[in-house]
Amino acid sequence: MTISKQATSQQATSPRATAASTPPHLAIVLFSLAMGGFAIGTTEFASMSLLPFFAADLGVDEPTAGHAISAYALGVVLGAPLIAVLGARLARRAQLLVLMAVFAAGNALTALAPGFGSMIAARFLSGLPHGAYFGIAALVAASLVPQHRRSQAIGQVMLGLTGATIVGVPLANLIGQAIGWRASFGLVSVLALLTVLLCALFAPRDKAGRSDPLRELGALRSGRVWITLAIGAIGFGGMFAVYTYLATTLIEVTKVSPALIPLFLAVFGIGATLGNLFVPRFADRALMPTAGAILLFSAVALLVFPLAAGNPWALAADVFAIGAGVSLGAILQTRLMDVAGDAQALAAALNHSAFNTANALGPFLGGLAIREGLGWTSTGPVGAALAVLGFLIWIVAYRDSKSAPVDISSGSNAAPPKNPPARRAPPLAPDDRSRLDAARDPVA
Repeated sequence: MTISKQATSQQATSPRATAASTPPHLAIVLFSLAMGGFAIGTTEFASMSLLPFFAADLGVDEPTAGHAISAYALGVVLGAPLIAVLGARLARRAQLLVLMAVFAAGNALTALAPGFGSMIAARFLSGLPHGAYFGIAALVAASLVPQHRRSQAIGQVMLGLTGATIVGVPLANLIGQAIGWRASFGLVSVLALLTVLLCALFAPRDKAGRSDPLRELGALRSGRVWITLAIGAIGFGGMFAVYTYLATTLIEVTKVSPALIPLFLAVFGIGATLGNLFVPRFADRALMPTAGAILLFSAVALLVFPLAAGNPWALAADVFAIGAGVSLGAILQTRLMDVAGDAQALAAALNHSAFNTANALGPFLGGLAIREGLGWTSTGPVGAALAVLGFLIWIVAYRDSKSAPVDISSGSNAAPPKNPPARRAPPLAPDDRSRLDAARDPVA
């Protein structure tokens, strides 16, 4: 968009423009978006630790109770592309508010579920907004920063998800033991409503989407989109293979007290959080090489898992390293934004469908190895094999990107000119005048 010298001068000297460009505004927007990730991460991971409690209360055995977790994952896989396509013409801010409202309702219904059947339905409903929310939040975050900082912005939004593994999951588990599992899901519903309030106040106002369902579906014709999704669906499965059976491994192999399990889970969360803070900085300089390095790093960390399992200190260090591999999510999210063309919302949402496919694939293959008598630590080599397979897929994608570089000179992710005008962050509480400003500098 061309901006006249006069308009540029007025913006540079206007107190309002100066105030709007201060960094805290961007930080508050990213915090608001990350709060939704915190709520989603809490319910996704805490439901695993609460499984014995709601199984006993609802009168089903634990393997059957696991279907509630599968129902949530199914909701994510189906909801992400469906909502992205149907919401193509809606403003992103409006989508964020609706998605979090539905997520709050789903968790409230989970807390009030009178039987296991109704809980299955409530968990499926809770999972529907998951992928679409992260996809839209990533697009909003990337639109507020220069081209070379997109991965960092997306990583900061994902900090809500990783931060949930440090604070939200242990807190929900503690509440579940002290008060009851229903109170834990009630807490998640409150967090979702808080996200609705924060996004209503601070998320940038944008116009209705100019895309359409057919254009969004066009992303499915791109081989680059599918191969990027395959990297996540397979390469990310190794982490889930180990994480799912980590608690049992700690008890049966490492011989630690069950009371120490939350500490190891927190170590994993710290690794994931720090990974999302620092790894995207390298990705903004070399996106695809960083993705390949993370896959190889994860393969090594997973391969070391059986060797470290006998010593709690060594295992804690290895769990930290495995958690750092979570940063692959933000990197692949940025890659999808580059290769999706006009179908940004669908591609961004499909990224989380891919990771929930990994969430199903990793534990399934790890469980097969355990049933075959290979031991609890066999999940490490299984996970390493998945990471290596993901790396092989990455090689194909990397060669393709080298032979035919991605054109990101158009669309919402257009590279900025060499001497771009100063970009203003969105105001905290837009009014009529700020909406006029937004018309001059809309969210990409």
